[in-house]
Amino acid sequence: MDAIAGASVSSSARLRPCPRLRRIGNVAPATVRRRSRRHAVTCAAAADADVVGLFDAAKLTVDRFVESGMVVGLGSGPASGLAIQYLGTRLRRGSLTGILGIPSSMISASEAEKAGIQVSNYEEGTQIDFAFTDADIIEEDTMTAVIGRRKTESGEPSFMEEKGIVKSAGKLAFIIGHEKYVKGVEGSIPVLVKSANWIDTAEEIDDLFLGDAEVWRRPSIGTAGPLGGDFPLVTKEGHHVLDVIFTTPIPDLGKVAESLEKIAGVVDHGIVSSIPSYVVVALNGEVQVLDERSSVIP
Repeated sequence: MDAIAGASVSSSARLRPCPRLRRIGNVAPATVRRRSRRHAVTCAAAADADVVGLFDAAKLTVDRFVESGMVVGLGSGPASGLAIQYLGTRLRRGSLTGILGIPSSMISASEAEKAGIQVSNYEEGTQIDFAFTDADIIEEDTMTAVIGRRKTESGEPSFMEEKGIVKSAGKLAFIIGHEKYVKGVEGSIPVLVKSANWIDTAEEIDDLFLGDAEVWRRPSIGTAGPLGGDFPLVTKEGHHVLDVIFTTPIPDLGKVAESLEKIAGVVDHGIVSSIPSYVVVALNGEVQVLDERSSVIP
């Protein structure tokens, strides 16, 4: 087990909003306000702890894996943003030099620029020494990850380039909170499909996972039904993104990936499997680094 001490967090880190409290019965307004204040403080403290934990995990990732002169893949997501900030701090201090960053999205490119990291665009065949990124969820034991669930501010999905970067990396680390390391993954798997006959592709995916998942085309704005509404998301290559939403636990993410890759019209998907990787997990004030030999959190 690896652990590092807590550290202050950049003011740019965002806290999750707390749910509103409802007044119950004839409780006096002052009592409700006191309870609301206590609830808000507790919720904010928990959110602070989560962010500090991610920052600790981000720091450990940079300190343990990044060396001077490396080409580093810069992932997307809250933890990756913190790692980019800390990598910039190490460069300004001079404890790391000669780093070239390969950002996986417009957001990570902007964060790298603010941090003072020299960057270059990713191209197929780029040699990357080490890459870090967030994962939306990771399957315990197999360490198979899902990326691409998040919507980016630009609207353009980043998981295709992000997946290319992690596959090109000599070493890879996912940075996550412990709640994202689970048995029995549920929720959406993003799938990139060709625009021609996309409905036929979606129907074949739906038939493949009949009863276990729903298939929705991702909209560019707002939320929509299975067809993606009036403004479906179209990538710069002209592809569509389908969200295959599993409503029951997936027995084996790797088999889902294999099945999707056999379907005509599927370009790529958000499952990262069969790639040796580390998982840096923030858990209860500590940071654990897992690999294939130690894939279960004790």
